[in-house]
Amino acid sequence: MRLLTLGSPADTLKEVVLAGLAAQPKRIPPKYFYDREGSRLFEAICRQPEYYLTRAETALLLTEADSIARCIGPVALMIEPGAGCCAKARMLLGPLKAAAYWPVDIDGETLLAATGRLADELPALDVVAVQHDFTAAEGFAPLLPHLPQNGRRLVYYPGSSIGNAGPDEAVGLLKQFRALAGADGGLLIGFDLKKEATRLHAAYNDAAGVTAAFNLNLLARLNRELGADFRLETFAHHAFYNAEDGRIEMHLVSRMRQQVQVAGATVRFEAGESLHTENSYKYAPQEFEALAARAGFVFRQGWQDSEGLFAVQFYE
Repeated sequence: MRLLTLGSPADTLKEVVLAGLAAQPKRIPPKYFYDREGSRLFEAICRQPEYYLTRAETALLLTEADSIARCIGPVALMIEPGAGCCAKARMLLGPLKAAAYWPVDIDGETLLAATGRLADELPALDVVAVQHDFTAAEGFAPLLPHLPQNGRRLVYYPGSSIGNAGPDEAVGLLKQFRALAGADGGLLIGFDLKKEATRLHAAYNDAAGVTAAFNLNLLARLNRELGADFRLETFAHHAFYNAEDGRIEMHLVSRMRQQVQVAGATVRFEAGESLHTENSYKYAPQEFEALAARAGFVFRQGWQDSEGLFAVQFYE
């Protein structure tokens, strides 16, 4: 196992955050959720009874891994953007019999721990952990020259991370996946299916308050890394389903009129003013197929869990 570091994600934190806090409405990209504590909290979210996504996707992979591998065919290299703890890739690497696995993540500490465990479990697998912020302006361009040129590549983008991007932005990301996969490669991607609003609301407002803690940890991170003085108790987690746009929205709402110091700048909040932290778009299968087609992908096969909550699709 080896580590490949491309750029320094922390270098842009101040610039991106200050620009987002100066915007109207205020916003911060969800990639900044994932410091060490944020990654830990997200893993805890996935264990909450209301959060169906991880259970549905895991059940699908347990049932369909062999079918998925047969559909994809021989693969020399699996690339996983936003790999996190690499748990879902572990379920497919065996059936796929891939020779190499390159997980990519902004959180190098979590990635190294996960790939270390994976390398111990699968000693014959060539693992290259790539610490890189692929949501930055250069995207995957810094990674492309490092990729092996021999053998077929598969880009694996599990979970519902594609839902964090709006449709046009998602097409742009899918075009980058097309370049990563190469002319004869493929894309295996997961996404959350549209469903009743009550179930969606519960998933992002768990009774234990873990999602709220995850959202508020973004402010705690800014306090730690940018010397900000957010008082977390003066902000409330707010998540709801926007049916018109087909997305969950997550916000942090100021409980009062206040001002906050962030990296030497003064940021003012009115009572009830929102800081938009995340979108999570939901799709019908045909809607996502149309999105992927705009990026140059051809749909080959799709799978859903037994309840019809979550989908995985393969494209070439």
